[in-house]
Amino acid sequence: MTIDETIRYQVADGAATITIDNPARRNVLDAGSIGGMRQALATAAADESVRVVVLTGSGNTFCAGADLAGATSADAESFAGSGPRALVGLLEDILDHPKPTIAKVAGHVAGGGNGLVAACDLAVAADTAKFAFSEVRVGVAPAVISTVCLAKLHPADAYELLLTGERVPAERVLRAGMINRVVPAEAIEAEVAALIGQLAMGGPQALAATKELLRKVPTMSRTEAFGWTADLSAQLFSSDEARAGMTAFLSKSSPPWAPTSG
Repeated sequence: MTIDETIRYQVADGAATITIDNPARRNVLDAGSIGGMRQALATAAADESVRVVVLTGSGNTFCAGADLAGATSADAESFAGSGPRALVGLLEDILDHPKPTIAKVAGHVAGGGNGLVAACDLAVAADTAKFAFSEVRVGVAPAVISTVCLAKLHPADAYELLLTGERVPAERVLRAGMINRVVPAEAIEAEVAALIGQLAMGGPQALAATKELLRKVPTMSRTEAFGWTADLSAQLFSSDEARAGMTAFLSKSSPPWAPTSG
């Protein structure tokens, strides 16, 4: 279904795919696309049939970042006026989403599009995709997206990529730590499908809890982390999901949440 005129939402085989569908404008981030993605993410979070969320873009560009044409407007509703805060909300929705998220990067990425990629839990890029932190070359800084990108980029790579704004191949961004895999363009669908299958083998509650600890533990002191994780572990071990999963493991059968074959 179409949530916004530039955002398509589809659910198939336990995966919700959110597609930025504005190739004529290189899938820019504007009020419509940001709002549409946020609505789609909320829909996926509330749908128990959805196990994984895939974020992608149509055409030869994944996302070109901020709507620069709109940003030059004096209108308070332009990207310059409301865009940064709206982008913060979108990135937080991706980071805090209860389902695993995958960026399927079949096209080029620039500016704020890098934030969408980095905010996802996993990212797979086609070997034909190019990446650029292009903000400095139009007189701004990658401010909002630095919060998510710096959490993944190796420091030396971050300095080079963010300061130069150079357009680089996906393999360079893979070495920098921001994405997980680079595959031939014709193999990206199969690679993402394989990841979806792997993630679907995890318990829904367990995956949500693992996402939470991945976010929170690095921000805690050792004492805080041990205290919080011990409580979380006790809660999970006593849950119905864990009992079902451990029973299935001991009986060498599939857990109830695992996809059925055939």
